Amino acid sequence: MIVRNLKQAADEGRKIVSPDGNWDSTRMLLQDDGMGFSFHITTIYAGADFDMHYQNHLESVYCISGEGEVQSREDGQVHAIAPGTLYVLDKHDRHTLRAKSEMKMACVFNPPLHGTEVHNAEGAYELEAAPIQQG
Repeated sequence: MIVRNLKQAADEGRKIVSPDGNWDSTRMLLQDDGMGFSFHITTIYAGADFDMHYQNHLESVYCISGEGEVQSREDGQVHAIAPGTLYVLDKHDRHTLRAKSEMKMACVFNPPLHGTEVHNAEGAYELEAAPIQQG
């Protein structure tokens, strides 16, 4: 059984802050945990507006708090995000995420992240990244 606390996970180096200042993500479950997916609690900062394209991963995102929108860069359709909203990037969707207020999101990635990934120039996570070193 794996049991983790959000604050403890952050204190153990599992909290990653984006270099562009748009988000932080506490990686609660990673590839090394052997579950076949990773689970993150991510904060999107108020006013963030950025493009992503997860070419190597599928993602589901559940909004816990805050408000914003996600826009498909394929067809331009905009979807409101509020507490209780789930959006799923099931086709490696190119998208833009905008935060009207700070948003807390629960995110699941398949395949799982290793731990230290941040978005590359295309808004994707690489398949291989350094695992988080415990201790």
